[in-house]
Amino acid sequence: MVTRPLADSQGLVEALTSRGFDPLVEPMLTIRYRDETPPGHGYQGVLATSANGVRALARLARWRDLPVWAVGDASAREARELGFVTVESAAGDVATLADLVAGRADPAAGPLLHVAASHLAGDLGGALAAKGFTVEKAVLYDAEPAEDFSSALREALAGGQLSVALFFSPRTATTFVRLAAKRALGESLRPVKALALSGAVAEALAPLPWRGVAVAERPDQAALLALLAEE
Repeated sequence: MVTRPLADSQGLVEALTSRGFDPLVEPMLTIRYRDETPPGHGYQGVLATSANGVRALARLARWRDLPVWAVGDASAREARELGFVTVESAAGDVATLADLVAGRADPAAGPLLHVAASHLAGDLGGALAAKGFTVEKAVLYDAEPAEDFSSALREALAGGQLSVALFFSPRTATTFVRLAAKRALGESLRPVKALALSGAVAEALAPLPWRGVAVAERPDQAALLALLAEE
């Protein structure tokens, strides 16, 4: 089971299919882009903590020449594909992104633009403020939680057809736990192993009786997929 938003699932589905798995896409979040005023160009760089933030910015802004510092490889890849010229990945989390930016940018050279959702994980702005930077957040999209499981997922659980579930964010995991409780489907998850991108994701999954919960060595898709070798 893939729980990522649809726009983020395509590459993951292809990777799973190539490994012989039969993915069921069950997005726990739906992305809604906002039609905001395009962000100006008066920044020394862009901070991207998700591929959706990059997509949202590209919808609105015509410019592509400001450097983009991305939290991970997927966000960096999306920025390059959308035409941003200078892109660098922190290949980690908010803390590693803050460290990367501190080594590349100058607090005196102007503010940084953080393209973000209305709901944020981590405090990138606070981490960079502690390093002397000014960060302006542009809320360009919303990630709306699912209200119920699909009939396909309910049938898969009832039939014992699901063996592994992949989770990339604490909010996705929390949404899944809430819906499992709503449907009283906890017991049907006993044959299912959950793969979590981080310890925070695993903690959010803890209320359910999984067959097991494994945490990726690094917070990226490749490390999460490496856990499938044990299945």
